[in-house]
Parts: sequence; C-alpha cells; structure tokens
Amino acid sequence: MHVIMGGTGHVGSATVEALLAQGEDVLLVTRDAGHATRWRRKGAQIVEADVNDVPSLHTALKRGKRALLLNPPADVSTDTDAVERRTVRRILEALEGTGLEKVVAVSTGGAQPGERIGDLNVLWELEEGLRRQSIPTAINRGAYYMSNWDGQLDSVRANGILAAMFPADLPIPMAAPADLGRAAAARLVSGVDDVGVRYVEGPADYTCNDVAAAFASALKRPVKVEVTPRDRLEPAFRSLGFSEAAADSYARMTAVSIDRGFDRAENPIRGDVSLDAYIAALVGTEP
Repeated sequence: MHVIMGGTGHVGSATVEALLAQGEDVLLVTRDAGHATRWRRKGAQIVEADVNDVPSLHTALKRGKRALLLNPPADVSTDTDAVERRTVRRILEALEGTGLEKVVAVSTGGAQPGERIGDLNVLWELEEGLRRQSIPTAINRGAYYMSNWDGQLDSVRANGILAAMFPADLPIPMAAPADLGRAAAARLVSGVDDVGVRYVEGPADYTCNDVAAAFASALKRPVKVEVTPRDRLEPAFRSLGFSEAAADSYARMTAVSIDRGFDRAENPIRGDVSLDAYIAALVGTEP
C-alpha cells in the first residue's frame, strides 16, 4: 500500500493517477474525504488526517509500506515560512515508528540552507530531517511547476499580459505536475536501494517569453510579458494577497533563483509534457 500525502493537489493527484494505472494499492491522505470522491471511484482508499495532528498522520502512515511525503503549502496570507517549517517538523515526527520500508519526498530544485527564502530553505530542512532518520528515502527535487502559471489564465485571456517575476529571457527548468507525479510514482515502486536526490525536469527549459508565446498560440491572441522590476518584487507579492512576511520570503526566493541560477543535474529525470502542450490543455484546446 502506498500512502500519498497531498493526494488532491497537483503533484499528489498525478502520483495517485500513475500508481492506480499500474494496479498499485493507494491510500490517499486528505483533511476532507469529500474532496477525494473521484479517487475513491477510481479505486483508491481514503483516510482523513491532518499534518497538524501528528497522531492522525502517524496512524495513516502506518497503514502503508511506502509513502509520498509532501509538505503542504501554507496560505500566503500567513507567515508561510513559519507555518511550513512547523509542518515539516510534524511530518518528521509522524514518521517515527511507522515501520515504512521507503519514503519518497517532494522537494525543489535549489533547496539549500538559509532563512526566509521560502521553499528553498523549508524543503532543505525536510531533506535534512529525512537524512537523519532510518527509513530509506528518495528525494525528488522538482523543477519550476508549469502549474504556477495557471492563475494567470483569466487575466492573460482578458488583457493579453503575462506578469512575470523573472527576466523575460531567463531560461527556467519547468515541469508539468503530471511528469512530477509519474516520477514520484516510479520511485515509490522502485527498489529500496533507489534512494537519494534526483532532479525532475520537463523536456526543455523555457523562458517567460516562451510562456507568453504558448498562451498566445492557445488563445489565438497576442500576449506580452510584463516583468516586475527587481525592487518591486515584494510589493508585487503583497498586491497578490501575500502577508508582509510571505512577500519578503517569496521575493528573496525569487532573487536567489535569479542571482544564483537554477539548481541543475547532469542527468535529471525528464518528463514528456511540453510547455505548449500544458498551456494548450489549460486553455482547453488541442496542442
């Protein structure tokens, strides 16, 4: 049995889909079973547990042999770093004594020690915590999620403007959630000796200009990129509803990615979903 945290989110649901397609037994962990009815219809088992309730998560993890660990994103109106570091500690606590034979953790390219750099330092702390415990652990450092562009569909459709926090011509490793999920599923079913860090990327790097071109092609209208100036990153995040603390962390994380470049591997796990295909599916057209 594979226990899947975050099974109703982008990567978690793609992992569930891939495992069920292989005939694997899946136990999906969710705070609200009502959000997972489609997975029950497809054959997954459902258990209600909350990452903030360590005993409930511990009990859920004990029901399986292997587990996908995914730290849930905090509401951006909160202090996201503080909330997500706390949930990392609770995941690690819930793992103790579960008897799992292997876990796969969803991390991010660029994970590194630090303070107030968002997912980069939060997921580094998850990685480090997993390295200190005894369960064999596979870590997938995913590229920039193509789904991060989903929220701009309506505004791009209406105004023909793609808002970007990165330079328009900066190559960025990106990956579709479906490819990230398939990579997670593959490492869940592989041997217990398949451990350590692997990077997961899409078929190519893409720029924000490429994202705009993909939207333009799918929507049949011109789309231009508007890049937020470096000194306006934090206010831009605040304008999107981020708390002051979250805006600071996300602005710093963005700046680190621009200044230091995106963390890469010579031989990443490569997915098949292109940016054009992903955006076309988002818009609802055929690629």
